[in-house]
Amino acid sequence: MSQRDYYDVLGVDRGAGDAEIKKAYRRLAMKYHPDRNSDDADADAKFKEATEAYEILSSSEKRAAYDQYGHAGVDPQAGMGGFQNGNFSDVFSDVFGDIFSGGRGGGRSSVRQGADLRYGLELDLEQAVNGDEIEIKVPVLSACGTCDGSGAKEGTSASTCPDCQGAGQIRVSQGFFSLQQTCPRCRGAGQVITDPCSSCAGQGRVEKMKTLSVKIPGGVDTGDRIRLTGEGEAGMNGGPPGDLYVQIEVRQHPIFERDGKNLYCEVPISFADAALGGEIEVPTLDGRVSLKVPPETQTGKLFRLRGKGVKPVRGGAVGDLLCRVAVETPVKLSDHQKDLLQQFKSSLSEGGKKHSPKEASWFDGVKSFFDGLTK
Repeated sequence: MSQRDYYDVLGVDRGAGDAEIKKAYRRLAMKYHPDRNSDDADADAKFKEATEAYEILSSSEKRAAYDQYGHAGVDPQAGMGGFQNGNFSDVFSDVFGDIFSGGRGGGRSSVRQGADLRYGLELDLEQAVNGDEIEIKVPVLSACGTCDGSGAKEGTSASTCPDCQGAGQIRVSQGFFSLQQTCPRCRGAGQVITDPCSSCAGQGRVEKMKTLSVKIPGGVDTGDRIRLTGEGEAGMNGGPPGDLYVQIEVRQHPIFERDGKNLYCEVPISFADAALGGEIEVPTLDGRVSLKVPPETQTGKLFRLRGKGVKPVRGGAVGDLLCRVAVETPVKLSDHQKDLLQQFKSSLSEGGKKHSPKEASWFDGVKSFFDGLTK
C-alpha cells in the first residue's frame, strides 16, 4: 500500500467531488499506463499508485475511513478493508469502460438508428420570401424489401455469433487487467448471417431514389435548415431511420439584394427627374408601386417603402424595401440636345456654384488641403 497522501497522488483537494476525482485518475492512468511505458518501471508503479488512490477515494465508505484515520483506516492488515491488487481490473474498467467496451453491462446492441442526411436546395428569392412546396429526389439507403431489412436470405435468419455468444463483445486479457472490445467477427451485432440476401448482399439496406415533398415556409434565407423526420437512411436491424435536413441556399436576384428582413434595389432615374422631381414606378415582390422623387434628388439617396420587405420565418414585423437612387447621365445625344445642354451649362455658371452643393464643398476641401501643404 502506498503511504503517500491519496489526494496528493491524484492531485486533487480534499473537498473534490466524484467527477473531479474520476477525471484526475483518467489523466494519470492514461499517462502512466503500462502499455504506453513498457520500459519504464517507475511509470508502472505510478499507475498502480494512482489506481490504488482512486479505488479508495471513489468509494464513499473507504474515503470516509481514510479521511478519519488515514492509511490505517483502509489498511487491509488492520482489518478495515483497503485496496488489493485483484481490484485493478474492476477499477480500470469502471473509469475506462466507455472507451474500451462501449459502456459496462454487456455487449453493444445490434439495433442502430440510420444516419442523418443533408440535401442542398436552391431557391429563387420569390420562393424563399413567399414560401413554396417543392418535390425533391434523394438517394437513400432504405430497408431491403426482399429480406425486410434482416440481411438474411428469404426463409433463413441470422444466427448467434459463435465467438461472442451474442454479446457483441469479447474480453481480452492484457497483463493484470482485462478489457472488452467489439467482436471482430460480428462487428458488435451479436449475430452473423451465413446465407445473405441476394438483393442487399446481407446488408439489410439498398439504395433507392426517394421522392419527397418539401414545404418551404415563407421567409427562409440562406443557411436555414428544414428537418424531415424519419426521411434519412434506414436503421440497422430494425432500428429507427435517421432524419433528412434540407439546407437552403437562395440564388442571387437580378434586382433585389436581401439583408435579413429588408430588401435593397437600385433605381435609375433621369437627370431631369432628379433635378425637377417626379413620380416613377419601382418594382417590389408584390408588383409595381409609385415612388415620388422630390426635386434636387442626389445619387445614392435612399427611399424606404415600409412593409415591402420580408416577413421573417420566425415571426416579427415585415421588413422594408429600400430603393437607392442612381442618376443616369444621358447618352447618344443629338446635336440639338447637346446644344441645349451647353446653353443650360452656361446658365448655371452665371449663378456660381450654388447649383452644385457637393462640387462647391469638394473644391473647398481640396483648396484647404493644398493650403495646408504649402504652410
